[in-house]
Amino acid sequence: MSTAVHFHDQHVEGAGDSFRDDVIKGLGRSPKALSPKYFYDEQGSRLFEAICEQPEYYLTRTEEGILAGAAAEIAALVGPDTLMVELGSGASRKVRLLLEAMRPSRYLGVDISRDFLLQSTRRLAADYPWLEVHAAWGDFSRRLNLPPGVEGRRVVAFFPGSSIGNFTPAEAEAFLSRLRRALPPGSGVLIGVDLVKERRLLEAAYNDAAGITAAFNLNLLERMRHELGAEVEVDTFRHQAFYNEAASRIEMHLVSDRRQGILLDGRRFAFEEGETLHTENSCKYSVEAFQALAERAGYRSSAVWSDDQALFSVHYLSGDPSND
Repeated sequence: MSTAVHFHDQHVEGAGDSFRDDVIKGLGRSPKALSPKYFYDEQGSRLFEAICEQPEYYLTRTEEGILAGAAAEIAALVGPDTLMVELGSGASRKVRLLLEAMRPSRYLGVDISRDFLLQSTRRLAADYPWLEVHAAWGDFSRRLNLPPGVEGRRVVAFFPGSSIGNFTPAEAEAFLSRLRRALPPGSGVLIGVDLVKERRLLEAAYNDAAGITAAFNLNLLERMRHELGAEVEVDTFRHQAFYNEAASRIEMHLVSDRRQGILLDGRRFAFEEGETLHTENSCKYSVEAFQALAERAGYRSSAVWSDDQALFSVHYLSGDPSND
């Protein structure tokens, strides 16, 4: 089989001018906030891969351990000759733990970072010549359409990394419900979910000693400068991440160290000293709480796996046709 990637440019609704529009809206809000999906230009994607290597960041290595240990069980649940759709595919590292066991006939990587998506899917196609590899660039959080040529007998959506935590619980429920309706009947979702744990471990994971997460957060301002022409002094902002226990989530912010403004498209967005731009939520769940959320979105929990320390969980959700 050819190792070429079938690229579906902007087939998933998304990118384009939405970054500019959303920055203007986000800076105009009170409090100011932006979606974490805008972290992921090519540089942001590379920084995130570096975050995953940091000793404090337990999420990646723990999820990889779970997937490696459960690969045979997952393959038995999913069945052969499927279309695997990886949402937010990034470097497509974790999916490699499953491919040999699952042997899907087709793979579709979906990511908002176009160049990074192309690089990672080309590597995947070269390393797995038996696999038909597709790539779709765009924002799957808004809408997902399966592009032509990727029809399969069954679809499994793979959503690792606890990226579901970037949504509020209400947003996560709505997203899963949209995803269920976008996939063919009988499809499943394999999803990583970070679990509630002690504050010390959570806050260390988002404040690594090497400062990679800080650079990742600040890169959002660099994107505004380079892509949108915004006038912003990046070195007058600093990274902040803390656990909001009442909301069961890590929050990431960019804190202004002085009174200043960001200029964009002839508008000035004022910051007071200490004012923040809220850049990410990372919600944490108990296994039972996430299963209840998935049930409200029209899924039933078919299986769940966790590590010995109960740091992280991986769920296999089956769509309930009666909810269609």
